[in-house]
Amino acid sequence: MLLLHPVPEALPSPALRPGAAIDLQRLLIPDPARTVLLRVGGDSMVGAGIHHGDLVVVERHPTPRDGQLVVARLADGFTLKCLRRRDQRWLLVAAHPAYPTLALGEGELWGVVTHAIRSFSP
Repeated sequence: MLLLHPVPEALPSPALRPGAAIDLQRLLIPDPARTVLLRVGGDSMVGAGIHHGDLVVVERHPTPRDGQLVVARLADGFTLKCLRRRDQRWLLVAAHPAYPTLALGEGELWGVVTHAIRSFSP
């Protein structure tokens, strides 16, 4: 059985009040000055529920933690992966078995993924 729980911050539902609006920015982007939306390209994070074409909300965060989904800047561009700490090294781990684990090395942790947004409309 699927149970859906209302989001307390969004109650009462605007759908029940004509002319009311849902403020997704307030729910998904608490600090707009340090937040960006990025469109995902590729399938390396499908195991984490992030698919090609999804939007991700990324906060420019100074100190990402082990286990968080992050955007990293590498020599050949940006990538979205799970950040893992192993043997005093930061690793970028894909959520798809076809993709290798990358050492952060000279790369830069650019931001933390806080939400993924997927459209089911064509």
